[in-house]
Amino acid sequence: MNSPMDRREFLKAGAVAGAGLAVAGSGFGQTASAEDRPVRVGLIGPGRRGSGLLGLLLSLKGVQVPAVCDVDPAQAKAAQDMVERAGQPRPEGYTGDELAYRKLLAREDLDAVVIATPWEWHAPMAVESMKAGKYTAVEVPCAITMEQCWELVNTHEATGVPCMMLENWSFRQDNLAVLNMIRQGLFGEIVHCHCAHSHNCIDHWYWDQQGNPRWPAKYLETYNRDQYPMHSLGPVLSWMDIPCGDMFDYATATATASRGINAHFARLLGPDHPRAKKEYPQGDIVTTVVRTHKGRTIVINNDMQLPRPYDNRWLIQGTLGLYDEVRESVYIHGKSPKVNTWEPFKPYQEKYDHAWYRQFRKEAASASHAGTDYLELALFVQAVRNRTQTPIDVYESVLMSVIIPLSEQSIARGSAPVKCPDFTRGKWKTRKPTFAVEA
Repeated sequence: MNSPMDRREFLKAGAVAGAGLAVAGSGFGQTASAEDRPVRVGLIGPGRRGSGLLGLLLSLKGVQVPAVCDVDPAQAKAAQDMVERAGQPRPEGYTGDELAYRKLLAREDLDAVVIATPWEWHAPMAVESMKAGKYTAVEVPCAITMEQCWELVNTHEATGVPCMMLENWSFRQDNLAVLNMIRQGLFGEIVHCHCAHSHNCIDHWYWDQQGNPRWPAKYLETYNRDQYPMHSLGPVLSWMDIPCGDMFDYATATATASRGINAHFARLLGPDHPRAKKEYPQGDIVTTVVRTHKGRTIVINNDMQLPRPYDNRWLIQGTLGLYDEVRESVYIHGKSPKVNTWEPFKPYQEKYDHAWYRQFRKEAASASHAGTDYLELALFVQAVRNRTQTPIDVYESVLMSVIIPLSEQSIARGSAPVKCPDFTRGKWKTRKPTFAVEA
């Protein structure tokens, strides 16, 4: 275990992968890890997001970072300096062209790879990482086309190598407490969910504050779809046992007209500026409705280019009651003090707090995104160290991302229903939940 696991080990240990589903469960409290075992991680893409992940990796006991890669030599050097300041040997830096990452993947001293590059590179890099025998953690979205979703699944099944999308909202303390409540039957049988990613990103994600395009701007200039459904769907999959007992059947999507981008540039650069007059295909708000094979529904809102505060608007509803994130409230038939009256969620969160947060509360307290980034990386490293499945597996990863191409197809067809592929090839019918299962 003190030497990296090579590809042959994966192919032996993951023989079941060829039958459809790879490495067995990822439940909490599995095989205890020896904390002194080193886990060697390579990082591809130490930019704004990647450097934050690097800082958290360096804070984890036993994690070593022997290699970093970025097309920008300055970013690669900054990452090398960061590792050295953390008291580790200066890592090898790979840079110079877009394929430099392949030299990092060819190293034999890496157990895992973390990918935090622009979206179009996520799936190709993750595929090559799995083929190289490295545990793979890839930032959101893990794929942006249907073909990429299948490439990730097929590569995982062929190699047995785990691949996890780093969807941090799956690890929020409140969302994990709601998951515990659902699993203990407080809301009865779940029938419906609403979720959203409402976040004005025009002046920092897509363009900078002077109106210059960043790399994601090209997606708004090229497509009309839900560009970013992962934060919406992260907790929803586990709440609704997808793909572990239920599965997406089909989706319909509708987009509003595109007005927000033009209005933004008219305010910023003047109404006669070319960017204020340009036609953008991306609608301001995209609403996707998914129906599952069991007849349940999920409403997914994407709202990222109009002025507004941040909001997720999670709501999960069952035959005995519901949870509403916006109200920070629940109503449970037969348990809530007043009939058909909301009661505060906080006491329930304290009562049903998940074991992951009890384990990592102190370390996660000061980490980014309310501790979720620390928690997801700590659990990913734990899986690498123990040679178990990652907390989020490849099937859950692609199902969060597949809404991107599904919504695009539905919008282009006048909001017609579009069938969702069964990436598990029927295994969802008998598959048991593994995410955040407490011992």
